[in-house]
Amino acid sequence: MPNRGQFIHLAFLFMAYRCELCDKKTRSGRQHTHHSGVAGGQWKRRAPVTLRTFKPNLHAVTISAEGVLRRVRACTKCIKRAKFDLRKKVVVAPS
Repeated sequence: MPNRGQFIHLAFLFMAYRCELCDKKTRSGRQHTHHSGVAGGQWKRRAPVTLRTFKPNLHAVTISAEGVLRRVRACTKCIKRAKFDLRKKVVVAPS
């Protein structure tokens, strides 16, 4: 029987691909192939358009929330914002 840590690890893998801080998630869109074109410009009009998914750049980070360390999946934008906020708190405005 697997121990508790293995269950947490598996749950972490199968969670929705979503940032836990800003709720950014996988979006679908179109991928367009850009051809250089030939005489008459036929390929520019016939360039195939296919569906694809855009996924957020997620990382597992440890964040201190209300004095408690928590491991979350956060996008890089949220990680940068958290680091900036920490630096801003440390710097004291001259008086």
